[in-house]
Amino acid sequence: MTTKPIHLIRRGEVVCLANVPPTRSLLQVLREDLHCTGTKEGCNEGDCGACTVVLGERVTGKAGDSVRYKAVNSCIRFAHSVDGMALWTVEDIAPADGGLHPAQEAMVQCFGSQCGFCTPGFVMSLFATYQNRVRQGEVVTRELAQHDLSGNLCRCTGYRPIVDAAQAMAALPAAPIDEKRLLQLLELTNKHTREHTAHLPYEAPKTLARLLQSRSANPQAQIVAGCTDVGLWVNKLHMDFAQVIDVTQVAELRRVEPYPHHLAIGAAATLTDAFDALASDRPALKHFLHRFAGLPVRNSGTLGGNIANGSPIGDSMPLLIALGANLVLMRWQAGKKGGHAVHRELKLEDFYTGYRKNVLQPDEVLAWIKVPRPHAAEFLRAYKISKRFEDDISAVCLVLNVQLDKGRVRYAAIGAGGVAATPVRAVRTEAFLTGKPWNSATAEAAKAVLRAEFSPISDMRASSAYRSQVLGNLLTRFWLESQGHQHINLESFDLDDATPQLAGANA
Repeated sequence: MTTKPIHLIRRGEVVCLANVPPTRSLLQVLREDLHCTGTKEGCNEGDCGACTVVLGERVTGKAGDSVRYKAVNSCIRFAHSVDGMALWTVEDIAPADGGLHPAQEAMVQCFGSQCGFCTPGFVMSLFATYQNRVRQGEVVTRELAQHDLSGNLCRCTGYRPIVDAAQAMAALPAAPIDEKRLLQLLELTNKHTREHTAHLPYEAPKTLARLLQSRSANPQAQIVAGCTDVGLWVNKLHMDFAQVIDVTQVAELRRVEPYPHHLAIGAAATLTDAFDALASDRPALKHFLHRFAGLPVRNSGTLGGNIANGSPIGDSMPLLIALGANLVLMRWQAGKKGGHAVHRELKLEDFYTGYRKNVLQPDEVLAWIKVPRPHAAEFLRAYKISKRFEDDISAVCLVLNVQLDKGRVRYAAIGAGGVAATPVRAVRTEAFLTGKPWNSATAEAAKAVLRAEFSPISDMRASSAYRSQVLGNLLTRFWLESQGHQHINLESFDLDDATPQLAGANA
């Protein structure tokens, strides 16, 4: 099999890897091909963080070019997806004099390691924190440390000494990276990663037009974005794909563009970037969006990928449904002058036709997500019920968006996940609420309507009865919060107990 060579930067040098199969993971390349065994294989599904590495990309901002550092899971990331990037593993960060990097030294001084297997992953997350925060002069609080370590799940030492290490890095001797030199190398690799027009097993188009043409010519190819789902198909289901089309290099689809009435989020924008834009428009969503997976998954995964995946427990879809989001689907229309792109637009909830099935035609791609800007009278809350606070799958996800006018519900939009075969809109509950006075009697009656609207299944995360109960309880919580009531923020729940554990709102 002949594939396009992978060019990446390690230890200040450009590394070229030839004939890498299209679905070979970055972790396999590191451990088996390059014999860099410091990076560990734990769960092999992007959960535990033992395989964490850091990627560096060139970005252009108002102040000029700079390097953006991202911690990612190497076990589910296809090796070809890092073509043209800089890469650091735990072997790469120590200085040449034989000392330790501040991320490593802080772990030693704070006794942040026990068995040691997951320690390299923690160190690499700390390395990203060091580059993104410490080197920028930002104070690393315990909250920020916990945020940046959210993708590393080992608990054999507890988090306290590791969080201490995150805060201790700033006091240690600096370990700067020569970013001027790194930017030059990234520019050099960019010359090697220019788009190829030949048919290749792994294609990464650079422009939207080229992506649409490639999709039209290869409708059987597997589309990938951050590989956070397709990587599991390969690792756990032993699937393989003869041809892969990677959308994450399409410049147009990586952008988030603000317009007067909506945000246009490219389908290849990472979850990190997409969620930052959504939280900037609606700060109340920050807590909810932080609970989506862990940081390394959000750094790789894309909003378009989460939507196209269509999981009934995907947390972004209930939110986007409640926000009234539209999807833009695109394809290439051949013509005498070479052809042109055509598109169609639909509501997100109309995208799904069944369990993990949607209306995409074989030659179409999901290109944009259009999210309306906030309404002045909007009251919005998003709730995720799961066993763990972070990096966990929802038992129930419910997002409610209500606009009031003179004490009455002028508009209601409710998105739900985990209660049907697809992410769904609670249309009957919305219709019941619309036009009614917003009071406790209406909220109480709406609970019964919402509970009756869906017939959720029982599985390892929760029983059907629990899910139905929680749906109604969350609506009560929403009502109480709309009246200014506060709740005790208990974010972890015992799903074996049919009694929900959110104090104050019976949710």
